Amino acid sequence: MRQYIAVFKMRLIAGMQYRVAAWAGVCTQFFWGFLYIMIYSAFYNSSSAQPPMPFHQLVSYIWLQQAFLAIIMLWWQDGELLSNITSGNVAYELCRPYDIFTFWISRLLALRLSNVLLRCLPILIIAFILPKPYRITLPPDFGAGIMFIVSLMLALVLVVAISMFIYVLTFITLSPVGSRLIIGIAAEFLAGSIIPIPLMPKMLQSVLNWFPFRYTADLPFRIFSGNIDFNNAVFGIMVQLIWIAVLLFAGNLAFKKVMRRIVIQGG
Repeated sequence: MRQYIAVFKMRLIAGMQYRVAAWAGVCTQFFWGFLYIMIYSAFYNSSSAQPPMPFHQLVSYIWLQQAFLAIIMLWWQDGELLSNITSGNVAYELCRPYDIFTFWISRLLALRLSNVLLRCLPILIIAFILPKPYRITLPPDFGAGIMFIVSLMLALVLVVAISMFIYVLTFITLSPVGSRLIIGIAAEFLAGSIIPIPLMPKMLQSVLNWFPFRYTADLPFRIFSGNIDFNNAVFGIMVQLIWIAVLLFAGNLAFKKVMRRIVIQGG
C-alpha cells in the first residue's frame, strides 16, 4: 500500500499549489450560492404552504454544496487521465508494477480532496458570519457534526467509485464527452444538487433512494443541517458503505475486462 499512499500524498501536495484557481472558484461559488438562496427565498416568501425543509436548513444545504463542490461534482474529472486514455499514453501505465485501478483511485481521491481543502474554509468562514437568514447554521449537536464528517468522507470515496466508470467507458468509446455529460448531468439532478431532494415529489424521492447519487451530496448535507435525524443518518451511512463496496467491486471487474481487450496502436 505504500506506493498508493505515496501517490496520494504527491497528488495532494501538487493539487494544493493551484491557489489562484481556487480563489477564482471561491468567488464563482459565492455567486452561485447567493443566486440559489435568492431564488429559493422568493419561492418560500410567495408560498403559503408549509415547506418540507425549513429555510435555514436549506441555506446551510446550499452553502455546504458550494463549499464541498469538488467532492460532489461528477462532471469534473481528471483531464490528464482522460487524455492518456484517448491518446494511447496509458500504455506507459501498463508497464508499471502496480494495480492501475487502485493507483487511479488514490490519485482521484487526492485530486478532489486538494480542491476541497483550498476552497471550503473561505466559503464556510464567510457563510458563518453572514447576517440571518443567509447564514449557515451549526449542526444541531456534536453527534450530527461527527456523522456529517464520516458521511462526507464516504461520499468522497463513493464519487470516485462512480467516476471510475467514466474512465472505463472512455476506453470503450475513445471519447470522454458522452459519458461525462450523461453521468454528470444525471448525477447532479439525482443527488439533489439542482433541487434538494426534500423539495421533490414524494414518489420521486422514494425512487432516488435506490440510486447511489443521493448519498454523495444529499445525505451528508442534510445531516449537517439537521434535516436527517441520528437513526436515519446511521442507516444512510450503512447504505453508503454498501454502495462503495458494490461499485468498487463492479468497477474493478469492468476495468480488468477492458484492460484485457485494450489495443494500443502507434510506432
